[in-house]
This record gives sequence, structure tokens and C-alpha cells, in this order.
Amino acid sequence: MAILIGPGDRVLLHGATGRYGVAQLHAMRAAGTNLVGVVSFGRGGETVGGLPAFDTVAEAVAATGASTSVIYVPAAGVRDALVETADAGIGLAMVAAEFVPVHDAIWALAYARERGLWVVGPNSLGIASPQRILLGSIGTDFMRPGPVGVIGRSGTLTLTTTRLLSRAGCGQTTVAHIGGDVLAGRNPHEYLDLFLDDPETRAIVYLGEIGGGKEYEMLDRIAQRRKPLVALIVGRNAPPGKQMGHAGALVSGDRETALAKRSALAEAGAAIADDPVTLASQVASILASAMAVP
Repeated sequence: MAILIGPGDRVLLHGATGRYGVAQLHAMRAAGTNLVGVVSFGRGGETVGGLPAFDTVAEAVAATGASTSVIYVPAAGVRDALVETADAGIGLAMVAAEFVPVHDAIWALAYARERGLWVVGPNSLGIASPQRILLGSIGTDFMRPGPVGVIGRSGTLTLTTTRLLSRAGCGQTTVAHIGGDVLAGRNPHEYLDLFLDDPETRAIVYLGEIGGGKEYEMLDRIAQRRKPLVALIVGRNAPPGKQMGHAGALVSGDRETALAKRSALAEAGAAIADDPVTLASQVASILASAMAVP
């Protein structure tokens, strides 16, 4: 069982008509994703990568019954794309673009939430359930099915850790890169709630970084000890006030440092890893201990 996604989901690609987008189309289809159409204004009636193209999301939904969208429009077009997607009744959208203008993101993400649209991203590699469905560009050979839920803020860290988990025999129910921009459609504690309620997820991995205070909303849930959580917060040596990597990784106060977040998560009951290799070993030990309990 995956969170948010399933192999029967009917998926649209929005804006994916160039060489990169068509390559992603084929990769997602190979991963088992049920792609049913492409949205690109002015291309309606054409065929893109073997899929019918539509001028608007509403037309695509009416013709295909799609409930999910993967949005590859440029950053400046994300606001309009999310409004159109929400108005068409789509329930889940993944947004790949990085550096979406903050004012656009504030408005569009609030609009989406009010209308029941769950947004993965912006600045996301995607969300995937191994051997079932892929939205975005998470490497399918990095994943394997299993009982671990992965929540990541950094795309590179999410890919690296997922691959190491798989090598350690710790397969995944769902891998979710929630997005690296300053604002994300949904915050870590909301993904955590879904994993806590998923009967097939037995352990949870959180991959965080400097900047923001999103981790603090997770503390009460972690303290309930419903499922073990292993956390890795990168950026322990990042200087205050300097952006590291992408838009969201910027320390603007003591509470946003890696050390402060590690301390708070540990006090709540999370296991803290120092690096991805150690994290994979810790998760493997947790799963082995759980299997040993009669």
C-alpha cells in the first residue's frame, strides 16, 4: 500500500512536450504509471509520445477521467497551472519546477489546499511506489518494494538514501520528495501522518536540512512512538545566512540550524543518523528487531 498514489491512478502530464518531458513520459510509463494524456495549450488534438494532447486540464479530465497530474511547466507558469489543475478537480499534482516565485507559491498553494489538491513540490523529483507507480524522475532502479516510508526535502539526498536503503534490504512503500523550495505544497508532518496510518509502512525515514521550521510540527507525532522514525538533518557545518544548495536551505535563526533540529527530533524520540550510510544500517537494525519480536 502506498500513500497518495496507486497503480490504478490515471495520470496527466502538464507541459511535458519537449525532449526532456517526452523522456520522462516514457520513463514513467515503463515504471507502471497509467499515463492517459498530455496538456499543452495549442497542441490539442495532437499526439505526444503516443498520448492524446489537450489544450486544457479540464478538457483532459473530461476525456480521460484523470485524477493526478505531473506538472513540468516553467517556474513562472506554476501558479496558473496549479489553479487550472485545482479547478479541474484533480486531487494530486507533482510540480517539478525550482524557484517558483514566492508570491506565486503562497497564493497558488493556498488555492490548491482550499480545493483539496495535494501538491508534491514545487522543486520536486517526484513521488513513487516501487514497481507500482512513478510520478516524476526518481530512479526506479534505486528503489525496491518494502516497509519503509521515505520523506525527503533534498532531491539528491532522497535518491542517495533510497538507493542505500535498497542495498541494505530495506525496501520502500513510498518515496516522497516533498520539494526543496522555500514553500512546499504540504509539510513533513502531513506526509508523516499518512505513513503512520499506512498499515504496510513499519518504519519511516525523514531527510531534512537547514532552513525553515517544518520539522518542529512533527515532534508530537514522533513522541507518540507509533512507528520508529530515523532522521538525517544535513548542513551541520553550514554558516548562518548563506543559502546552501536550493531555495529552502538557508539558516535565518538558531532554530533553523541542523543541530537545533537534530536535538529536537532526538528529544521527541527519533533516531538520529549522521550520514546516509549510517541511516540505512539503523533502519535495517530496526526492521530486524521488529521481525525478531514474537
